[in-house]
Amino acid sequence: MNWLAHLFLSEPNVESRLGNLLADIVKGSARQTLNSHLQRGIECHQVIDKFTDTHIVVQRSKERIDLNYRRFSGVLVDVFYDHFLAKNWSDYSHVTLDEFTAEIYESFQAYQGEIPAIVSEVINRVATEDWLGSYRNVVGVENTLERISKRLSRKLNRSFILTNAVSELITHYDAFEYDFQEFFPELFFHVQNWYII
Repeated sequence: MNWLAHLFLSEPNVESRLGNLLADIVKGSARQTLNSHLQRGIECHQVIDKFTDTHIVVQRSKERIDLNYRRFSGVLVDVFYDHFLAKNWSDYSHVTLDEFTAEIYESFQAYQGEIPAIVSEVINRVATEDWLGSYRNVVGVENTLERISKRLSRKLNRSFILTNAVSELITHYDAFEYDFQEFFPELFFHVQNWYII
């Protein structure tokens, strides 16, 4: 799952939600400097990823991806699933997507002094460009894939272009949506049980 789902599945407090995002930004020993609430959010992120990466329905979705993009099928399915969460938001939440994202952005801004500067920069962009709300349309998915392409290109020092992979979403739209609707309630239940432990 990508960021929208991670935030939705987090415990409903700023540190858990922020920790869920920090799992993708803060790595290694730097995590040890974070407080226990942020670290719990990181742990939640890992629980979500582990369940998602090994689930048979997610594997089925990955197999729908064309061989040209298969290496990144996990990334693509994560983003596509966030699209279907945004599109079908009212099926999973009594709060509107706009209300949810506004609360997230506001709470993150209020917490800025507690996190590393590089994280603040990312969070500011997320809010300013409404990354979370943009998942609801295909153009938003395309923009997300463009950001991921740039990040991969910098990280691996070679050019990656995943933007065109939005065609995979369009081609298999109904099948991906079916997969998501089968998978997401199971993930939700799994995470809720993890909170109890």
